[in-house]
Amino acid sequence: MTHLISGGARSGKSRFAEQLALAHPGPVAYVATAAVADADFAARVALHRERRPAHWALCEAERGLAAVLTAAAASDTLLLVDCLGMWLMRFCLDDGLDEAEFAREKAALLHALATLPGEIVLVSNEIGWGVVPLGRLSRRFVDELGRLNQDIAALCERVTLVACGLPLVLKAPPEGAASPAFRAAASGCTAPETAAPGGV
Repeated sequence: MTHLISGGARSGKSRFAEQLALAHPGPVAYVATAAVADADFAARVALHRERRPAHWALCEAERGLAAVLTAAAASDTLLLVDCLGMWLMRFCLDDGLDEAEFAREKAALLHALATLPGEIVLVSNEIGWGVVPLGRLSRRFVDELGRLNQDIAALCERVTLVACGLPLVLKAPPEGAASPAFRAAASGCTAPETAAPGGV
């Protein structure tokens, strides 16, 4: 099962993803994508760490997210990737996006998601609902993250939008039956995040 969970800042998306992982009967590996750039963000990351179970494995992903997923995937394991927006930020340079490298890594990620065993839950940001950003790099980031979300959603068996702490199913398996883990997480997802989306 591959599951994309998207939402805005403080929407509850990371907490919802964590609740799914808590309900998983097998091993869980948390795949962190953020680069810690300052003390404020480090404090936010620390809050994420504190609320995760100590027995979850931790994988640090830089640009090579597909390689990390490939190494950690197993038929009994749930991989929780938080988040795709922070991963895309790793390709943003002072003068623009590292086009060639991002294209290669994105293609590798899409291939991995279509072929790896086990469960993969990916958290992403919904940032394209406001005004068009004034800066060129900001506009490019919004465009590329939107395209990345669409491409991953097309591959995923389940897609959920989280707003105000509540999940809205956008895509589900053909039979429409939610798994016990999904039902448990959906019933408990009533509070917004207390820490920043993304992060280690």
